[in-house]
Amino acid sequence: MGLFNLFKGKDDKKDFDGKIFAPLNGKIVPVEEVPDAVFAEKMVGDGIAIEPSGGDLILAPIDGKVEKIFDTNHAFSIVTDSGIELFVHFGIDTVQLEGKGFERLVEEGKTVKRGTPIIKYDYEFLKANAKTVITPVIISNIDEFAGLEKSSGDAVAGETKVLEVKFK
Repeated sequence: MGLFNLFKGKDDKKDFDGKIFAPLNGKIVPVEEVPDAVFAEKMVGDGIAIEPSGGDLILAPIDGKVEKIFDTNHAFSIVTDSGIELFVHFGIDTVQLEGKGFERLVEEGKTVKRGTPIIKYDYEFLKANAKTVITPVIISNIDEFAGLEKSSGDAVAGETKVLEVKFK
């Protein structure tokens, strides 16, 4: 890598430190323990999952643009200025609930700040009706970066760092 590219990469980051925060309250779980092979085998990317401990809001884990919110409102993606593609998927097989238990609070294309409520959810309904409420938080384009540091323990929505992307 030449000197020019070294500085160019720093500018591209736009001072983003790579830290990604918990979208909801709960216990951080290794992504390999998610009871769904698509996530556990990292087919969609790498990250962590959170076993929610209640609450009713899924917050933006980073500043960025809401690229996609599924019609059923159970999952969304945010893309940062530095190119990180973050995917948050509430529960497993929650798409089969056809949107019941979820309410969209922002629209696709909106730029959000970390901590902005994205989805409102009914924890008790989802706990009773979903296969599991464990929520993967995934970097779908992790191959474009130098690595990923994962946290463990308890997470507080909008406050606890759960992932840190290492830039090349």
